Amino acid sequence: MIKLSGDSTAESGADRSAAPRPARPSTPLAALLVRLHFYTGILVAPFLVIAALTGLAYTVTPQLDQALYGDKLTVAGTGAQPRTLAEQVTAARTAHPDGILAAVQPGADGRTTQVVFSQPELGDKQHTVYVNPYTAEVTGQLTTWFGATPVTTWLDDLHRNLHLGDVGRHYSEIAASWLWLLVLGGVVLWWRRRTTGRARIRHLLLPDLASHRGVRRTRSWHATMGVWLAVGLLFLSMTGLTWSRFAGANFGAGLDALDAGRPALDTSLGTGPSDSGGEHQHGLPGVGGPADPATFDRVLTVARDAGLSGPIEIAPAEEPGAAWTVAQTDNTWPVARDRVAVDPTDGAITARSNFADWPLLAQLSSLGIQAHMGLLFGPVNQVLLAGLALGLLCVVVWGYRMWWQRRPTRADRRAPTGAPPARGGLRGLPVWALLLGVPLTVAVGWALPWFGGPLLAFLAVDAALGIAAQRRSAGPVDG
Repeated sequence: MIKLSGDSTAESGADRSAAPRPARPSTPLAALLVRLHFYTGILVAPFLVIAALTGLAYTVTPQLDQALYGDKLTVAGTGAQPRTLAEQVTAARTAHPDGILAAVQPGADGRTTQVVFSQPELGDKQHTVYVNPYTAEVTGQLTTWFGATPVTTWLDDLHRNLHLGDVGRHYSEIAASWLWLLVLGGVVLWWRRRTTGRARIRHLLLPDLASHRGVRRTRSWHATMGVWLAVGLLFLSMTGLTWSRFAGANFGAGLDALDAGRPALDTSLGTGPSDSGGEHQHGLPGVGGPADPATFDRVLTVARDAGLSGPIEIAPAEEPGAAWTVAQTDNTWPVARDRVAVDPTDGAITARSNFADWPLLAQLSSLGIQAHMGLLFGPVNQVLLAGLALGLLCVVVWGYRMWWQRRPTRADRRAPTGAPPARGGLRGLPVWALLLGVPLTVAVGWALPWFGGPLLAFLAVDAALGIAAQRRSAGPVDG
């Protein structure tokens, strides 16, 4: 919850007539939290607005994909029996003779088969050929990014980095690094104002409609909306950090140190290159390589017999003498993410990795990412994310409105915005709070560099301004 106004500043004249609600006496910790919440809200809110707007646009990508690429992604008739993968891959290679065959996602239930080719000039993107699984006719071709269509890729880049590459990724990491503190700080501040009387919970969850106008009413809507959104916003902050540039790298290193990351699938066969042509599918007979397209059907049959149901992806071996991999790709709850390694020469399963056997942190990380992307619970997930984005925008607008409503309006004291909460909370903290808080803050700041660095800068600048203000108030000393 982004609460841009502090509890210690004076309220507008329109609210003075309203009966104040009892609140706990202010403490140095509360004063510090108010000041930090105030400045963080002002400075970080623009990043949150951008993240909310771009995230809101991303929530509708499944519908955009269907509207723009429905003729490529789906087929009208399902037919009785699909053609062999060999026929479909051959048709795709004929339509697109360039590149290395990287993966095949067999189509079913109205979905087209996706035949993916990697090309050096595309970088980390691929070229995907879509094939009607019932007729083996090519329905279209697109440049994709890990299966994402061009419009989804464009909106994903917009949300992650504003199309500015690694430099742009800083904006989203700043938003995610500070959002959790804004939410928790706002909830604590609102709780302090609502801790008396029998209607405490009701006052926490419902806006104060007794205040007809002014900053008190705006703050009530701002805070109540923030409380309702708190769990969702904390979830977005945590999951967003897991694939951010710096905090995400630290998170990955932590998983590795705990041996809690996604298990690797062993694709080694312990043999050298085979003459069967089933190792690395660089092409098809007569059109760019010695591989036998019938291998795809053989590997598919083995994977299905092993229990890999639903959408899957078949990836040829990356080097001669290695196994092929078959992975389930169903990201909708209940997810299906099992994988097997298959020897393409004899169809033997050489290794298996079941999602249920992943470490708990790896499972939660995977599920969190899918939910963050709006995939885990289908359309319901999209609606929830859209609601969070719209609610966050409302909270930010109400926060800035409070800042404006608290401005001095007297002729001799006019100002465009309200005054910030008074400093001094840090100096008044008890020793135990410093002994506990300083190491904790340092640890969090190290794990989240875009939290620790700006926080250190804020404290240094705020302390310098405080010293300068004290010197000005002391005035010149007479000799």
